Order: sequence, then C-alpha cells, then structure tokens
Amino acid sequence: MKLTRRQFGIAAGASAVAIASPLPLRAQSPIVIKFSHVVTDDTPKGKASLKFKELAEKYTGGKVKVEVYPNSQLYKDKEEIEALQLGAVQMLAPSTAKFAPLGAKEFEALDLPFVFPDTATYTKVAEGPVGKYLMDKLEPAGISGLAFWDNGFHMMTGNRPMHVASDFQGMKIRISGSKIADQYFRRVGAIPQILAFSEVYQAMQTGVVDGGENTPSNIYTQKFFEVQKHISAANHAHLQYAVIVNSKFWKGLPADIRPQLEKAMKEATDLANQIANQENVDALEAIKKTGKVTLYMVSGAERKTWIDAMMPVHEWAVGRCGQEVVDLLHKEAGFHT
Repeated sequence: MKLTRRQFGIAAGASAVAIASPLPLRAQSPIVIKFSHVVTDDTPKGKASLKFKELAEKYTGGKVKVEVYPNSQLYKDKEEIEALQLGAVQMLAPSTAKFAPLGAKEFEALDLPFVFPDTATYTKVAEGPVGKYLMDKLEPAGISGLAFWDNGFHMMTGNRPMHVASDFQGMKIRISGSKIADQYFRRVGAIPQILAFSEVYQAMQTGVVDGGENTPSNIYTQKFFEVQKHISAANHAHLQYAVIVNSKFWKGLPADIRPQLEKAMKEATDLANQIANQENVDALEAIKKTGKVTLYMVSGAERKTWIDAMMPVHEWAVGRCGQEVVDLLHKEAGFHT
C-alpha cells in the first residue's frame, strides 16, 4: 500500500513545498534537517552523518539544526524514499541499490561483480563522469544527489564455508534489492532474498536466510558474526551509499545557508571515505578476536571460479541498466570482460 502524506505526518492540505521550504521559519527557529540512515552511529556512514550535523550547525551559526536518525528509526526501505520525496525527511544516505524504483536503474551498474579492482578505482569512478551521470538521474524524481560515501568491499557471511562458486548452491542469500546482486548470486546457484537491513540479524538467527553480503564494519556493528559461522572475502562487489536530499528543500535554501551546508557535506564525505577502509580493517580484527566465526580469504583458482560464474552478469546488465552507463563504467574503471 502506498504511503500517504498523512501517514508521514503531513497535513492533508499542506504541500511538499511548504513542508520542505525553510524560508517562513527562518526568523522564528532554525531550519531543521532530518537525516535518516540504516546503520549505527559507530559505522563510517554513522560517523560521517554526525560529522555533517556538527559542521552544518557550526558553519551556519546555529541557523540549521540537523537531526540524525540511525538504524531506520523513522522509516524503512521504500518508505524512506517516499518520505524524502514528500518532505517528511530532508536527507537520506541509502544504498545505491535502492534507486531503481525511482526510475534510476543505472545506479545498479555500481553493483557489477569484480568491476572495481581496488578502492582507488571506485573513488575515481564515483567522483568522475559516472558519479555525475548517475546523480543527474535522480532529478526527475524530485531528489538531488549530494555525495557518494564509500563503505568498502563486500564479504560473504554464511552458515557454511564459501570457498568456490559451487559452495553457494542452494544457499538463501540476503540482498538489499539490487537486480545485479540478484543475478550474480543466481549465477553461483544461490537463492537471493530481499530483506530490510534491520531484519537481517533475526533472519540469519532463525534460518530464514543462510547468509548475506556486507562490509566488515557492518558485519561487526550489526553483530552478524554472532549468527553466522563463516566469512569469506573475495572482493566480489563494492558497497557505496549516496547522500540524497529533497530537491525543493535544497534549492529553496537561503543563499547564505546552502554553501555552508555544501562545505559541511564535502568535509563529512572526506571523513567517510578516509575512514571506511580503516574501519573495515579494525572491524575484521575485532570479529576475529571474538572467536565466533571462521574467516577465509579467497584467492587464486578459487576466486577465479567466482569470476567465471558471475562475469556474464556484465552483459546481462546492459538490458537492465543501459548500454551507456555500462560502457561508461567499464571505461572509467578500466574494466574489460
């Protein structure tokens, strides 16, 4: 059922423009930005969100107040995006896999398996022509893209060892909704299951799913290692978030406010991307120390079985995401099938 303005706490007679626009409130109270995301405060994204709050309030001299809501405290999954479009929240930092329903399937190209050989290549792509091309796709939906936040490469967690592609046969694997991820897991014989991030721990604990893909920082802070026996690392895919904002709200900000928020976002983005790798290293060490899970670094011939099985998804993605974005991504990443 599609959520209504009233369900988002918006009066039936009010418009999204009125809700989003800060101009009538400026003389009376600070401009409030509700910033929602799906993870905890101690993840790279959580820390960056809090840094944005700190800097935004500092640089605007208190004219802006940022309320950060971690762990999907306000809305979940598709509801979050709808809330942003209606103006019930002003800013989100969702996984880029969430944008297909907005008519921006092109974002899913970032999920292509083994397309990024390292973090430097991902950063080049996100900050270059591919990043701009993708953010522009959100504008027709009333959304503006502000930044990409790196969260590192996915690892696999599961209730059994995952060394070669055939080990995934029959496993129920949680995905966030990307059709690209759906395809590459099907290519290794797994059964993809779409679940909200907040539901994953219980689903793993009860056997609703057998495993999932995530970064070490998310595996650690969400405590997935408590309900999974194995972690396998092959750098098969990358996780990134896009910070997005209600376009009417953003474009309607006073001339002396938006540049300060852009500055705050730039510095928060630098923090997010700088700490992502180290946070993942630290999280992996912390996970090892628990002794609750077996960590396996996939390499050589074993990793090649993953690559061989998943590589046809690049060709499949042309029909899903479009030839233009796949070609552009391949060019910028230096990737050749």
